Amino acid sequence: METNHTILVVDDEPNLRKTLRLILQRDGYTVTTAGDADEAHEQLKASQFDLVFLDIKMPKKSGLVLLTEIKQMYPDMPVLLLTAFASLDSAIEAVRRGAADYLLKPIDPPQILSRVKQVLSQQQPNRRRAIMNEMQRLLGELNQIDGFHQDEPDQLIQEVEDERYLRRGPFLLDLHTRIASLEGEELSLTPTGFDYLTVLLRFSPNTLDYQKLVMEAQGYETTPIEAKEVTRWRVHELRKAIENDSRNPRYLITVRGEGYRLVT
Repeated sequence: METNHTILVVDDEPNLRKTLRLILQRDGYTVTTAGDADEAHEQLKASQFDLVFLDIKMPKKSGLVLLTEIKQMYPDMPVLLLTAFASLDSAIEAVRRGAADYLLKPIDPPQILSRVKQVLSQQQPNRRRAIMNEMQRLLGELNQIDGFHQDEPDQLIQEVEDERYLRRGPFLLDLHTRIASLEGEELSLTPTGFDYLTVLLRFSPNTLDYQKLVMEAQGYETTPIEAKEVTRWRVHELRKAIENDSRNPRYLITVRGEGYRLVT
């Protein structure tokens, strides 16, 4: 499958660079690699990229420093962080500095490809809106065709909207543009944050245990300890976005020793 997207992979581990390049190329992406920050700068000056994969821990210059430099040069370029579980705190700091998301090593091909598609799709929200508006316009035109009943376009439009939107209480999620709002106000979420909110809303008001939450939102299995740590930080991020007081949450509730539930 050919795509028009170009990706830069920055990592000091040759085997990981090669593996990630092959995974992405097999899915149709054009991939360039760099072994350190200096080489990454050269590649960024020489070519245009739609997405950067960046390892946090590298010699000479850390991934966090390089991330800051990339965002200064190319504010809209999405950056995905690669990190070992031991450097999870650094990954969360990277998201605060503007990274689109982070992924845990060892890399999982389906998860990598899924996250790439999601992040790149985030770069085209206006195109998605245009497509949906065009669909509704065409459905409206069907009403002018002889023999097409008035209620049929309305029904088709409703079916499109039911597939597109997830509504729970004051929450509204546009699953096509991946935009979330609370009481009409758009929320600032990372791609993975959007996935966690989607899963929590779909299961609301039931409790999701830590491992099931990671599996449903991120698509991979973890140990109970890892799952608890990962979800703790994801919930921390979500609460900052949706709660007036994250220390006394109204919506996203901790069920001690079990997991989390979202109430609307």
